[in-house]
Amino acid sequence: MFFANTILFFAAAGCSPLPRGSHTVAVPWKNYDEVKTAFDTIEINKTTREDLKRIFFDPKTQPNISIMSYLDVMQRFLVNPSIRKEDLDVGLQACIGASTRCTAYQMDINNTTYIRFGNFFMDLLTFSRSTREEGWKFNAIVVLVDDTVVYKLSAGTPNIDVDDYSVKPLGPAQNLGESPPVMLPH
Repeated sequence: MFFANTILFFAAAGCSPLPRGSHTVAVPWKNYDEVKTAFDTIEINKTTREDLKRIFFDPKTQPNISIMSYLDVMQRFLVNPSIRKEDLDVGLQACIGASTRCTAYQMDINNTTYIRFGNFFMDLLTFSRSTREEGWKFNAIVVLVDDTVVYKLSAGTPNIDVDDYSVKPLGPAQNLGESPPVMLPH
């Protein structure tokens, strides 16, 4: 009875009892364009560690900025034996040559929201599920030797707009033939 009353309450209130959520990193930028504009102000062989703090590219004050060593930089850019140090950008070569005087900042921002929509009962019984994901992602790496930026690279997705739709014609019976996951002792 409780379940039926809950469903009727949501329906009468115009609310969807379907799941929704978000993945948001608290950063000073509201969108992809703002963070990209800040990143574009970084100048090779001019921008300092202090300058990075002023534009919020600082791992001590901002979330999701990792500090990498020169060994991490080597592992990231010298991914196989066919790539030689001499093939890399001069800033990356300077980093590897400077060894412990080199650090890098890696930033990963993912601000997305998702909402399931459609027929509640079809979703509940797993016959069909529709999900919309919206938002943006930004990734960057900034390499410093001593306190000066020698290399920078960014990538990302400025506009995420994805509709995911899945159908199981047999609903909950669709998974009856699957084996349960095996739990191994630690």
